[in-house]
Amino acid sequence: MTNPNNSHYNKKLQPFAKALRSDMTKAEACLWKYVLKARMMKGYPFRRQRPVLNYIADFMCKELNLIIEVDGITHTYEGIALNDKKRTSDLEKHGFTILRYTDEAVLQQIDRVFNSIASWIEEHAKAPPPGPRQRGKREGK
Repeated sequence: MTNPNNSHYNKKLQPFAKALRSDMTKAEACLWKYVLKARMMKGYPFRRQRPVLNYIADFMCKELNLIIEVDGITHTYEGIALNDKKRTSDLEKHGFTILRYTDEAVLQQIDRVFNSIASWIEEHAKAPPPGPRQRGKREGK
């Protein structure tokens, strides 16, 4: 039986995701550092370069079924744009919402990107964010 909280995690893509995490674009690194890391986005945890279905999402919050993609100039090319449409369609069929931002928007208008994501969360969050994780502590001790 599949864990419903696993958000369609694809373990086969794990090595590729790990490589992408260590080689993020400047825009991805900026969004991670200044907006999504350490529960800064309305208290919700985001994961970076997360395998989901047959794709690797730039950023994902499984509690919100939200995927955030940061697209460089190559995403305007016809073939890549068509792949992005198919990817978006596949992910939406599984209940995910995809928010896309250009590298330029992230690097030059980070406040607008932050406000856009925050507004989406305020409008769509059905429950408060999960409490902080207690690292290194066991229950009952």
